[in-house]
Amino acid sequence: MDLSKLFNLQFMMFAEMAAGYILCKIHILKPSDRSVLSKSVINLFLPASIIGAFNIELNSEILGNFIEILIVSSVIQIFCVILAAFLFNRTDENKKHILQYATVCSNAGFLGNAVAEGVYGQMGMMYGQIYLIPLRIVMFSAGVSYFQGGTDLKTVLKKVVTHPCIVACAIGILRMVLNIPMPEMITGTLTSLGRCCTPLIMVFLGMILAENGFSTMFSKLNIEFSVLRLVIIPLVVLVGCMLAHTEPMITGLSVLLAAMPAGSTTAVFAEQYNADVRFAADCVVLSTILSIAVLPVWAWILSGL
Repeated sequence: MDLSKLFNLQFMMFAEMAAGYILCKIHILKPSDRSVLSKSVINLFLPASIIGAFNIELNSEILGNFIEILIVSSVIQIFCVILAAFLFNRTDENKKHILQYATVCSNAGFLGNAVAEGVYGQMGMMYGQIYLIPLRIVMFSAGVSYFQGGTDLKTVLKKVVTHPCIVACAIGILRMVLNIPMPEMITGTLTSLGRCCTPLIMVFLGMILAENGFSTMFSKLNIEFSVLRLVIIPLVVLVGCMLAHTEPMITGLSVLLAAMPAGSTTAVFAEQYNADVRFAADCVVLSTILSIAVLPVWAWILSGL
């Protein structure tokens, strides 16, 4: 594992977040612009990056790793759902739903792609998309149910199947399995679009920070959640993978993606369902800022295993 790549990536992510913060503070960007950024990432830039990540020749080793990381990710999501069901029962109802969602839905879909590719290259990006399949299923099922009290199975399946990132993953896998050639101009376009993901995501988070400030961010509850999200969950994943003798790259990738901060969609759902938006944004931003320090530590631990 190349730690220098991760340190460089973390610095760039912090600088990009700072850029979003500054642009929002001097009123070049407005809070309403956030929806444009998030929609662009989810519907264009991230799907392009996903399709491009599967530009690799399939073999038995890759197929075996696909199955292994899918199993690991599924177990992690089940574990997180169980945690969310028991940990926050004494918390204020409004905050409880936010903490439950943020526990089961990390930012692995956004920041995780950048970290996976930055540390493990194209293979990391490809395996990362397989890891994200169970997370996205949980996001549209258990995740939404925390806010609206239940979800219709048909609605869940429709959202999962039609999600741009799931569609892109299916296209990428189909292309790899059937070995479908793609013109260089198309692969170049996908690569170029995919490189926009991380900067736009970090600018988006910087804008949230500029709007909400720092005054309520460092609450005891928020800090405790960040420790759970960034330290305890990935530690359990590491121990579990070691006991199961999981392939080293799958172990490292699973731990890093499990150590992602709260999903940026936490604040979006909080606003949509009239929950505590300020607290949700604080959870996202504080855990994201702390992850800049914590992720290199996890990478260092993993490099020594």
